Amino acid sequence: MAGKNDEAYRSIGEVAEDLDLPPHVLRFWETRFGELDPVKRAGGRRFYRARDVELLKALRHLLYGQGYTIKGVQRLLREQGARALVESVQSGRALEPAPAEAPPPRAEPPHLPPPPQERLEPVVSLAPASNLPALIAEPFQSVGLSEEDEKQLRLALADLAEARRLLMQGRE
Repeated sequence: MAGKNDEAYRSIGEVAEDLDLPPHVLRFWETRFGELDPVKRAGGRRFYRARDVELLKALRHLLYGQGYTIKGVQRLLREQGARALVESVQSGRALEPAPAEAPPPRAEPPHLPPPPQERLEPVVSLAPASNLPALIAEPFQSVGLSEEDEKQLRLALADLAEARRLLMQGRE
């Protein structure tokens, strides 16, 4: 920025323009990077010191230029500190994040019984909508369902009947 002393405070608009970023991005980064702490004046106006601008430039380079994620940059800041991070970016040195922690082992899925060998015939044909109310009232003894399963199936059939009714109503 021409015309301003290097130690002068810069408004969020000036810094955003200098970095070619919208001001809301700078405000968002404040919430993600605690090391970024501009001076706030009355009315919440932000003013950035030279060190804040340097950090913002480093963040922009890492996030947009190098493809780091916010979590990745947070980790670098935690491990190296803001000053070292800024100096690494300014000098062009490659940043090597510490190896990622191994993800926790995946839980084994619960044991499921093998599928039945016989092919069951469909209990309900959904083609004619008029059959559903009658099917909901019929017993399912031929399928061999428990009382609770039968109750759940009847509720599901009632939901399907209502969904079909609403769909058909929407087509009219």
